[in-house]
Amino acid sequence: MKSILIHTPMTVLIFLILLLMPSACRNNNNKADAYGNFETDEVIVSAQAQGILEFLNVAEGSTIEKDLVIGKIDTSVPAIKMTQLQAQNQVINARLHNLDAQLKVQEEQRTNLLREVDRMEKLLRENAATQQQFDDITGRLKVLDSQTEAISSQRNIIHGEQSVLKAQLSEVKNQLEKCRISSPLKGTVLEKYVEPGELVTPGKGLFKVADLDEMELKVYISGSQLSSVEIGDSLDVIIDGPDETLQKLKGRVTWIASQVEFTPKIIQTRDERINMVYAVKISVNNDGRLKIGMPGEVVFGKK
Repeated sequence: MKSILIHTPMTVLIFLILLLMPSACRNNNNKADAYGNFETDEVIVSAQAQGILEFLNVAEGSTIEKDLVIGKIDTSVPAIKMTQLQAQNQVINARLHNLDAQLKVQEEQRTNLLREVDRMEKLLRENAATQQQFDDITGRLKVLDSQTEAISSQRNIIHGEQSVLKAQLSEVKNQLEKCRISSPLKGTVLEKYVEPGELVTPGKGLFKVADLDEMELKVYISGSQLSSVEIGDSLDVIIDGPDETLQKLKGRVTWIASQVEFTPKIIQTRDERINMVYAVKISVNNDGRLKIGMPGEVVFGKK
């Protein structure tokens, strides 16, 4: 004899409640305290000189080192200017060397004239020389001093010209240095904007780079949650995994906003946007799973 199971409305209701209980418990256990998106500082490396881009050894997704030369802008114009200035500097050095030689001769002549002046003064006191002879020798000494002063003045003027020239040399060296392209940080190339052979100008973006080894999850919490988090706290960060699973990472609170703000529109519903919240940044080591803009959740530790 076959048994017959009669499904009454009450039986169906009890069955549905039992079926939904595990799911409800699971949702409560997985409920996060805050939500946000991962971000990091993105740097756009721009050209600092004008010219044809000779090469740029970067590819999107590749890792580049800090301060390593990875590209170059044509340096022919500043290089020619550098050659001209160096030649002018050699001429100035030659002029200075010539004036130094003249000053050395003047110094020797002055030494000899001083001896003559002393000798003539003694002879004048002994009436062995005339006043005219003494005046002639002292006059020659004054002329020699005037010539020496004029040469020294020329030397100072040339030194001033050389100072201007050295400033121009420094400027050209700076221009040559700006033709060398490097990254200000070690990181991953996110975008590349130019190719070799293109004309670039100062300020034109060449590529975008970011350090993806450590990402920041920026979330927003209410005032009542402030007591649950402090700078330096270690907490759980949850991200989406394959096949609708959740994956847990460790994070550390690095920053908490000191001022309250409205919840940003991009991550909350219209009703929640009217709430006043505090921004919190959580640093997470990236093992390759985290991407810029990727959503994340955080669970605060119990106080």
